[in-house]
Amino acid sequence: MIEIKKYSNQTGHPEPRRVIKYTLFWCNSGRAEILIDENIFILKASQVVTITSGQFHQLRSVEGELTALEFTLDFFCKSDNDIELIFHNGLFCHFGMNEMITVHHSAFFSETLNLIEKEIREKPYQYLVSTHSLVELLLIEINRSKMANGDEIWKPDALFLKFLESVRANFQNNYPVSGFADLLATTEAKLNEASKLHTNKTAQNVIYSLIISEAKRLLLYEKFSVKEIAYQLGFNDPFYFSNFFKKHTSQSPKDYQKAVKS
Repeated sequence: MIEIKKYSNQTGHPEPRRVIKYTLFWCNSGRAEILIDENIFILKASQVVTITSGQFHQLRSVEGELTALEFTLDFFCKSDNDIELIFHNGLFCHFGMNEMITVHHSAFFSETLNLIEKEIREKPYQYLVSTHSLVELLLIEINRSKMANGDEIWKPDALFLKFLESVRANFQNNYPVSGFADLLATTEAKLNEASKLHTNKTAQNVIYSLIISEAKRLLLYEKFSVKEIAYQLGFNDPFYFSNFFKKHTSQSPKDYQKAVKS
């Protein structure tokens, strides 16, 4: 549900890995090199980067002190307010838009992570409630730092975020927008309205964007054929999948693999 890991002057994970948890890397001191999907980030002291559930990442090296906080959506999101907070200002973004954020109150951030570690280790009465509150404080501090750094405020609504989560969990089913509306007890019109508001895209095009992001991850990090990936993403015809991928990326799946891996 929630876990803290600490790294000190060492190599990281031997291979890129996919964790169905929300991950936050905090650099206490020095620097750390982290691969997220197809991008490399060099995290420096007092900086944080957030990784959404389902992204591939690899901690390559740590020269100094680094803390990783991992938690599941079920652990954190008890209400619509929690769902909105976890994605506020683009945190844990589903569209692969990871960013390094410089935190202004770094001592507070480190102390809060230490408190979370202590609660998890000692497991006192209602420690899951306390750790939930402490994670909230971390996310609020990140958002305040983003605002202090001059970023615009972006506040998503819970319906849109539930829609994104539902798409990610149902690639293989190839649901139309109406299918997701039924799953979420809403209407196609409301999903389109939310999608337009947050991305300036229709709900269908949001689905397409998430499919392309997932296809890229599978092409890069899983040992599946293009045919197998097509079926995992709900395409009955691998040829149609290849055309779909090329339409949205200007490259065939195999050409994309070669270009990125080289």
